[in-house]
Amino acid sequence: MIVLRDHMEDGQGWGREQGRLVFQRLLEQVEAVPACVVFQISMRGVERADISFTSETLVELARRFRRVKGFCLVDLTDRDVKENCDAAATRKEQPLTVWTRGKAEVLGAQPSQGTREALEFALQRPRTRAAEFVAERPGLSIANASMKFKQLWEQGFLLREESTADTGGTEYVYSRIA
Repeated sequence: MIVLRDHMEDGQGWGREQGRLVFQRLLEQVEAVPACVVFQISMRGVERADISFTSETLVELARRFRRVKGFCLVDLTDRDVKENCDAAATRKEQPLTVWTRGKAEVLGAQPSQGTREALEFALQRPRTRAAEFVAERPGLSIANASMKFKQLWEQGFLLREESTADTGGTEYVYSRIA
């Protein structure tokens, strides 16, 4: 877990300049553990953070590693900080998942109406395959479900890894960012 406050001078995150400085510190911590794929960023101790700061730190980190690594927020209790994270992520068209007591909320970019149900399905389990989604949705084809999950991965809502299907072909396993 990355504690954002540990990389800040104090509990106040203001502006692009400070955001870029903190981003470099976060980047060093992420690059120090190349095998780690998902990072939880604790917001504990962050009293204030404006849109520019959150854009240059949290959102930029998620954008930089989109489709490769995932970043989610935990311990985000301040409503104003949450609104600023949402606004920054929206501006950069980057989804950012916040986890609170086992429930996910997506800030920033939102899934399309066509992929929303697939995302909700994926967020309820650590890992999933298109076939599992289809099994609970009569009338939905594997190809259609696969396309939905692929779009969610490309847009940064989910992570994915390649595996071998029972039939011997390639199958993708999608993971929530938690």
